[in-house]
Amino acid sequence: MERIQFKYHPNVWEQEVFKTNKDGSKRACQCCGVETEYYLDTMYTAEDVDCICPECVASGKAAKKFNGSFSQDAETDKVNSESATEELLCHTPGYVSWQGEYWLACCNDYCAYIGDVGTKELENIGIADEVFEEYNKRNEYEDARKYLMKEGTVAGYLFRCLHCNKHHLWVDAC
Repeated sequence: MERIQFKYHPNVWEQEVFKTNKDGSKRACQCCGVETEYYLDTMYTAEDVDCICPECVASGKAAKKFNGSFSQDAETDKVNSESATEELLCHTPGYVSWQGEYWLACCNDYCAYIGDVGTKELENIGIADEVFEEYNKRNEYEDARKYLMKEGTVAGYLFRCLHCNKHHLWVDAC
């Protein structure tokens, strides 16, 4: 199967957002009915949906059929493009987070979600000072830099602007 690429979630396959059955069996997509090896098992909808194929996510068919979206929230006030918001919410799989996805924006567009990070990873990349300086201006989690751990109880979600390439950090805690 050719793996679909997503503008706002370029690492979706490496992060294993799409699930597979451990025994290698396929499941029927609840949107199109086609047997699929890879499927998304989460969606924000009133329907009971646990198997959406990548094609139905990317095309927006699942969001339309089930009147739902794939991310909980986004910085929609920073993007004045309805088509970008639709692409993000209705054509892009979300990411795994503690309190629900929150997609950051920059340069009048949504950022690409890069992945989970902790302070150590940000320091290794060489962007810790930059992202924490911006993050601290939000006055959210105090001492985020001190407690942020990849896949920890205080988790960091790294984004990169598709236009200026600046990195942005969202922090969440359980």
